Amino acid sequence: MRVAVLISGRGSNMAALLRAAAQPGYPATIALVLSNRADAAGLAVAQEAGVPTAVVESRGFKGDRAGFEAAMEAEFARHAVQLVALAGFMRVLTEGFVDRWRDRLINVHPSLLPLFKGLDTHARALAAGVKLHGCSVHLVRTGVDEGPILAQAAVPVLPGDDEASLAARVLEQEHRIYPAALAWLAAGLVQVQGDVVTVAAPAAAGALVNPLPGFAPVSTS
Repeated sequence: MRVAVLISGRGSNMAALLRAAAQPGYPATIALVLSNRADAAGLAVAQEAGVPTAVVESRGFKGDRAGFEAAMEAEFARHAVQLVALAGFMRVLTEGFVDRWRDRLINVHPSLLPLFKGLDTHARALAAGVKLHGCSVHLVRTGVDEGPILAQAAVPVLPGDDEASLAARVLEQEHRIYPAALAWLAAGLVQVQGDVVTVAAPAAAGALVNPLPGFAPVSTS
């Protein structure tokens, strides 16, 4: 499956997807890295990896979200994109775009959804006094950080944690579960019923919570 990864900044999760896609047997190819900012540091990372890149400047489409998304989708068509992965893409997508890519559009979010949707998740987790924090990979729906959950990883909130230390521990888990979840989707192992996902996951991947790396499909017959 041919994947477009959408970024707005450094693209650390994009880099994790690139590393995974370079492994033998991974069921997805990163066909395009697209940014809404020409100065996104992740573009250089993708170019160094030999992955095609494109820039569709969102600031050039002020008040015209549909036009911005049409320009992105023109790039998708040029690169025969079949799936879209959001990796720090700081734009809210329209209902029309989300509907057109329904169940082919995924995102990674730094919280255990449905807790702490939106921004500043680590600071909010610390302020709430939760004992577990983490990250989620989900199929995208029209609400912000909403959609059926594909995978989650939890980390403990430790005494003395600050926002930076907690964020670093969560990001490490994002880099583990995002490639696994994308692989399941690309391999056709994901079934969606309402707001619930069922994954016929590879045996090596383990459970959907803190999944171990594992990408080769297994027979479910």
